[in-house]
Amino acid sequence: MEQQLKVDFENYVKTSKLSSKNIELKRVNFNHFLEKGFPNKRDENWKFSDLNHIISKNIKKLSFYNDFLKSEQVDESIFINNLEHNKLVFVNGKLEKKEFNHEENNKVEIIEDFNLLNEKININSLTSLNNAFTDKHYNLVVKKNYTLKKPLVIYNITNEDVTSKNLNLRFNILLEENSSLKIIDFLDDKSKNNFLNTYYKYEIKKNSILKNYKIDRKFNSNIKYFYNNINQETNSLSEIFILSLGSYFIKNEINCSLNGKYASAFINGIISLKNFQHHEIKTNINHLAESTKSYQLIKSVLDNESKAVFQGKIFADSKAQKTDGYQLSKAILLSNNTEFNAKPELEIYADDVKCSHGSASGNLNENSIFYLMTRGLNYQEAKNLLINGFLLDVIEKITDSEIKKIIKNIMGFKE
Repeated sequence: MEQQLKVDFENYVKTSKLSSKNIELKRVNFNHFLEKGFPNKRDENWKFSDLNHIISKNIKKLSFYNDFLKSEQVDESIFINNLEHNKLVFVNGKLEKKEFNHEENNKVEIIEDFNLLNEKININSLTSLNNAFTDKHYNLVVKKNYTLKKPLVIYNITNEDVTSKNLNLRFNILLEENSSLKIIDFLDDKSKNNFLNTYYKYEIKKNSILKNYKIDRKFNSNIKYFYNNINQETNSLSEIFILSLGSYFIKNEINCSLNGKYASAFINGIISLKNFQHHEIKTNINHLAESTKSYQLIKSVLDNESKAVFQGKIFADSKAQKTDGYQLSKAILLSNNTEFNAKPELEIYADDVKCSHGSASGNLNENSIFYLMTRGLNYQEAKNLLINGFLLDVIEKITDSEIKKIIKNIMGFKE
């Protein structure tokens, strides 16, 4: 597998139009990936999700996808109905459509960049792989004092032409001071047995707001890794919601640094699985300044032989007095063959903090099911009602009413 990627890398740099300096930086990143390889259980961050084994088992001959010259047709039938929105459409990792018809001119920019010169390398082996193979970086800039009038939906589509490939996408988002952006990351896969490796970098400046909703809804056999690196300045706010339903394997990793006073981060997520799926959410919330706040709530419902993982860490620096950090994960296990792993962590160096974490898992309460059946529901209806109530607690944390309605529709909840 890695031998094929070596061949692909050499072919890629030979045909690229990058500067010699950028090629050298890509080579440094690729060598770091080769040194570390795909993560396995020896890596503490991957102790519950052996990616090397998962890829080897499900993708027989992984190679790098680099067919970016041809244009792909955009299937507009997947677009979200009943929501006026701006659009960025990626097909097989290439930007095929951009539309900001609802916004003022020059207030939102999309810049395509080939330059790696300011990049920090060696975050982990998968971000190094991403830096080595990304054809270009896509940069979204929201200008100072501007709030987008409509949400931005980033459609990330793969089609039937792609099989057993490694696709890498890099997206940088900058919110200048006193700006605001709502993003829906909408995944739609028709491809099979690929490894999709996506790196998002967010810079949220003073008094700015990011609301990001990640939706993986359609059952598919792809393996996905998302690394989200968020830096927040004074009085900024981020709200991240993850709906994790579709892929065979997906890991959403969020590293959020609250660098400025009064910065806040809210991370909520739902994992709902069956059919041997394996999903993980991993968070690292770094409180690095005084009077910062974080809140995390992750709930999972698991059936058949599915597996879910939540690893969450709250870090408070010695400078981060008056930190307020909360973290909770819960799981319902609908079958004896399901597996839920949780690893909550607190690392506190400040004296004046309010931090807590917790985790719980178990079966549905049979007494509650019996009570609902005495009120006229059958057994399955009673189970569904309890599961829906369990998950609605997370959905209600969404602060945007339109997007909350979309999530409820995807989950099949009636208004």
